Amino acid sequence: MTTYTAHPIGPAVLKELRDGDDAGRPPAPLTDEEGGAPLRCCLRRSEPGERIALVSYAPLRRWAAQTGAEPGPYDEQGPVFIHADACAGPAGDELPFANAHRTVRRYSAEGRILGGLLVSTPDAFDEAFTEAFTDPEVALLHVRAVEYGCFLYEVRRG
Repeated sequence: MTTYTAHPIGPAVLKELRDGDDAGRPPAPLTDEEGGAPLRCCLRRSEPGERIALVSYAPLRRWAAQTGAEPGPYDEQGPVFIHADACAGPAGDELPFANAHRTVRRYSAEGRILGGLLVSTPDAFDEAFTEAFTDPEVALLHVRAVEYGCFLYEVRRG
């Protein structure tokens, strides 16, 4: 079995998003009274009483800026929850948010969607990642929620 790493939104990007999100709006922090929001900064669910913010994030656009890719119409932005203030990041290497159906979306080095796969059980992620990366054209994976299509985290080759 191969181990793949879920990459949260990085600290430098989080700092930028806390100043203004990818839609150009300032964040509106709130106290999460119920808990359970999927936090993309530390890849866990929020606890009741934590300060969080819902911000607009463009994961492929930011990856493309680092790599020189041109995702064109595949560039998307959508809502993600983050801590309102800096956090320590993920506390372990366990695959996050694997307790529900997820979509593993494949992207080329040019930032184009190459397909996707529905993953329905926690033990199926490793197989889905391995299958995706056997295609030499696949450079990046996004794991997304099925219900809303929201970005959860990315997995990179190697």
